[in-house]
Amino acid sequence: MKIYDISMTISESMPVYKGKPSLKPVIETERDFSTSSAHESKLHMNLHSGTHLDMPLHMIPGGKTLETLSLDKVITPCKVFDFTNKDISIGVEDLKKKDIQEDDFILLKSKNSFEDILEGNFIYLDREGSAYLRDKKIKGVGTDSLGIERDQPDHMTHIQLLEAGIIILEGLRLKDIPEGEYTLFAAPIKIHGTEAAPVRAVLIK
Repeated sequence: MKIYDISMTISESMPVYKGKPSLKPVIETERDFSTSSAHESKLHMNLHSGTHLDMPLHMIPGGKTLETLSLDKVITPCKVFDFTNKDISIGVEDLKKKDIQEDDFILLKSKNSFEDILEGNFIYLDREGSAYLRDKKIKGVGTDSLGIERDQPDHMTHIQLLEAGIIILEGLRLKDIPEGEYTLFAAPIKIHGTEAAPVRAVLIK
């Protein structure tokens, strides 16, 4: 058995969506051994920074929140597909070349995992591609970008997936992962009433 860590490391210098300063985590020391018998820290972090899971409430008013998530949706067989030949986006014609079946959980590997473009013009899933995945009735989709879409004012990629109950994982690191089949473990922190949560995502081969 081999375990691959496909999560981003949370730090104050980590890349965040479009480089927004407000999305940078802040890690504070609340007490340390100079004044106390223990060391304790506090993390201030947007729930969409780093590797995380989106729930429907993120884009859909009244949508489901994190505590309703069934863990069998994120602890599941999955397929990694290589799209490192794409320069702008992943679309329906690209997806049609892959073996995508109903109830699959798929991970989209792109140049995002290799190049320092996470805060800029990262590779994304376009709306036609998300509609295709919705119609395929997949279980979930993960991406190695900090957002599954880029510069789409109507957020249609998100909405088409979330309305269909399809799990979205963002901020994966897939550089060392060959295309193939794995077991995904991507359980989020259990937070009541939220639209997202950090995830420690791993693949098992």
